[in-house]
Amino acid sequence: MDSMLYLVDLFGTAVFAISGVILAGRLRMDPFGVMVLGSVTAIGGGTIRDMALGATPVFWITDTTYIWVIIVTCIATMMLVRHPRRLPWYVLPVSDAIGLAVFVGIGVEKALIFQDSYLIAVIMGVLTGCGGGIIRDVLAREVPMVLRREVYATACIIGGAFHVGALMMGASTGSAFLCCVVATLVIRLGAIRWHLSLPTFALDK
Repeated sequence: MDSMLYLVDLFGTAVFAISGVILAGRLRMDPFGVMVLGSVTAIGGGTIRDMALGATPVFWITDTTYIWVIIVTCIATMMLVRHPRRLPWYVLPVSDAIGLAVFVGIGVEKALIFQDSYLIAVIMGVLTGCGGGIIRDVLAREVPMVLRREVYATACIIGGAFHVGALMMGASTGSAFLCCVVATLVIRLGAIRWHLSLPTFALDK
């Protein structure tokens, strides 16, 4: 189970890095800019989480496999994905949803190792899933996706709530983690499939 989770975590890291590279390509950044945007997207959320929890050194310093995955992914994407529109439309969103769901579960679990508050654990799960994308969008001078109508952060919050709810009801750590991943993934995939969005708050001028 642990080895499978680790592989899926690396998969999510690669997928998030790809999304950063594609945005960098659309903005015509140089290779260094591509690497930066890919890296912060992939590990930015987990880095902020570890720093907030006092989990030092952060995870990618103790396990440099994450850095190598990002480097290889960024280089491969720059070489191979010249025309991202030629990919089936669902490939990147679905892959992103899988990575997001796993990241939320990992964030919740890691938060519970360092403190006892379920509320903070949910927040850390959301931060792990969304933090890198927020940094990416800010660097690209765009409004972060989680602040728009996308059902993205909402899926993370609900998934994190399922995680801690299952633990409160006496479920095992593995079962609670699975509940989180499934809930986050189902909500996010449903939002992608049926173009679901949240209502916006708008003031009259």
